[in-house]
Amino acid sequence: MCGIVGYVGGQSALDVVVTGLKRLEYRGYDSAGVAVLSDGGIAAAKKAGKLVNLEKELVDRPLPGGSVGIGHTRWATHGGPTDANAHPHLDNAGRVAVVHNGIIENFAALREELVERGHTLLSETDTETVAHLLAEEFSSVGDLAEAMRLVCRRLDGAFTLVAVHADQPDVVVGARRNSPLVVGVGEGENFLASDVSAFIAHTRSAIELGQDQVVELTRDGVTVTDFDGGPADVRAYHVDWDASAAEKGGYASFMLKEIAEQPKAVADTLLGRIDAAGRLTLDELRIPATVLREADKVVVVACGTAFHAGLIAKYAIEHWTRIPCEVELASEFRYRDPILNRRTLVIAISQSGETMDTLMALRHAREQGAKVLAVCNTNGSTIPRESDAVLYTHAGPEVAVASTKAFLTQLVACYLLALYLGQVRGTQWGDEINAVVRDLARIGDDVERVLETMEPVRALARTLADKDTVLFLGRHVGHPVALEGALKLKELAYMHAEGFAAGELKHGPIALIEEGLPVVVVVPSPRGRSVLHDKIVSNIQEIRARGARTIVIAEEGDEAVVPYADHLVRIPATPTLLQPLVATVPLQVFACELATARGNEVDQPRNLAKSVTVE
Repeated sequence: MCGIVGYVGGQSALDVVVTGLKRLEYRGYDSAGVAVLSDGGIAAAKKAGKLVNLEKELVDRPLPGGSVGIGHTRWATHGGPTDANAHPHLDNAGRVAVVHNGIIENFAALREELVERGHTLLSETDTETVAHLLAEEFSSVGDLAEAMRLVCRRLDGAFTLVAVHADQPDVVVGARRNSPLVVGVGEGENFLASDVSAFIAHTRSAIELGQDQVVELTRDGVTVTDFDGGPADVRAYHVDWDASAAEKGGYASFMLKEIAEQPKAVADTLLGRIDAAGRLTLDELRIPATVLREADKVVVVACGTAFHAGLIAKYAIEHWTRIPCEVELASEFRYRDPILNRRTLVIAISQSGETMDTLMALRHAREQGAKVLAVCNTNGSTIPRESDAVLYTHAGPEVAVASTKAFLTQLVACYLLALYLGQVRGTQWGDEINAVVRDLARIGDDVERVLETMEPVRALARTLADKDTVLFLGRHVGHPVALEGALKLKELAYMHAEGFAAGELKHGPIALIEEGLPVVVVVPSPRGRSVLHDKIVSNIQEIRARGARTIVIAEEGDEAVVPYADHLVRIPATPTLLQPLVATVPLQVFACELATARGNEVDQPRNLAKSVTVE
């Protein structure tokens, strides 16, 4: 998502900040801006589009020199990607400048208060409210850090804020809640950034900020407090990689980095989805509720990993809405003359928003009168633009070709969409929806727990590097998870991998089982659908009796699988429909490690591109 840089020291702040923003370009953004403290005031520049647009603006209209500054690359949430909505945002007097990552959920009420008090807001963003609130508080307390603490206590949501004030020209102040912010500690200079890559060329000494903390930077020191002004515990650490690895954030590959980012990506996709009345609200949707109530069929079109997300979405949509749902490979969709009409809702899933097969499928659907809703990770891309509505995932940029965090956020988006359809159609009560959303809100922590226990999976993957084939089995929502696990292994390890519905074993696939063949089995929870659980335990016994090496993914507390698992991978217990969000993660790690052990390039597998823009 967005990138933030703050600097106070002896160098040209503009040079440090712009260079830092370049280091953060991989995060994805649609506008950029900077602010520098100089000559008793604040000089700012910001432009929509890529950083090169801002750099050209700075050549045409140079800012005065200064040694304190902040910068930002923005990915639009509140308000489109325009010059006016780009950060930094200033108060009416031009004395405060603020940059911000995240979403301030109660900004509308705060904005209304400000307008009533005579403030003029010039953008559509939630961020601008903070600049005005900081100006008010600073006028009372005369200290930017204290003003920031007072403002943060009024904010709901997740945010990173970095601000400067012309009346305190030697200070940069930051605040963090549920959004990354790290301090770089130099000699006679200090840095703030959303990622250490922004300042790694200057220092490898860093401080990791905790939840609900405010940091005050001067040239000579760093002070961290909680939101109430009390002293805060922080963790200092040394970054053991250099600037050449900065874009990967210190990970050996973008894929490893993106796997590790999944807890945050899931949380970001959930941000701001419940309104003050406790109802699910999907702000990007432009299809009227009356149209959604009239839909009598849902068709999901997608390719590759997104197709697997669609297969899982089918279970959620039909369970929560009682609308029949079909899932189609976008590349085949329009060639079979599908039956569509104005009461058909087509969901097009694409990480990039430029997948040509999916784009052609949605165009065909719209020609037949169907409404199309895009699930996408890329603001302003073609598929959202040509759809009737869009639900954005907030995974941030995904560089590795093999999709990881995009897949999990597509699942979250599809769950939200299914719940929303249930809400507008009256098939789900508010308390039922809120219960599922609460379960989803815990998934990020569950994914984090899975990631913390993956070393045995990595070790297992290394022992299988010389194998030719791995099979994957699953039932219910575990079947698409098995398909996704097999796809990851094909993409990365270049080996034969197949996913099957476990119930189909005796209809053919069991003939493939031989001595020592690795078979990964995704086991459903024994708590809900115990019949399915019992059946897949029988499947495990069948393949093990024929010599298979069983790798069993099962939830914590499931003891029935233990006697039949050669390798047991535990995942947190989750509601049945949500299990793919945790069950998929070990398969991602497994494929990445196995491919690495085989000496393959995991970020750019042979013959593959991140976005398929031709049919």
